[in-house]
Amino acid sequence: MYKIAVQGNFSSAHNLRNYHGQCEKLHGHNWKVEVQCRADALDSSGMLLDFRILKEKLNQVLKEIDHCYLNEQKAFLSVNPTAENIAGFIYKQLKTGVPLLSRVIIWESENSRAEYCESI
Repeated sequence: MYKIAVQGNFSSAHNLRNYHGQCEKLHGHNWKVEVQCRADALDSSGMLLDFRILKEKLNQVLKEIDHCYLNEQKAFLSVNPTAENIAGFIYKQLKTGVPLLSRVIIWESENSRAEYCESI
């Protein structure tokens, strides 16, 4: 099994609905995102996928949620913008264009992360 990963960043604000604690208040994060791909075989050039292509696709998705208030974005109008749901959103946005995608990991701080992957 071969695996590759690229990382990206975005900044955004959000507040959690149906939550009692500090995070129910408006606050922001400088998010770090890692996307991973895997495959049993490599292509004819000896790559799973060109890092440049994967990074470009990730950046296209991150542009949608960079420097915004997540609660007002279409994807989060009825979905709580938790780290888990943001990871799922990024995964689902990427999956069509990146069929070898296996996992999205998102950090809201140095010590707190969430990840999304589909069952195999």
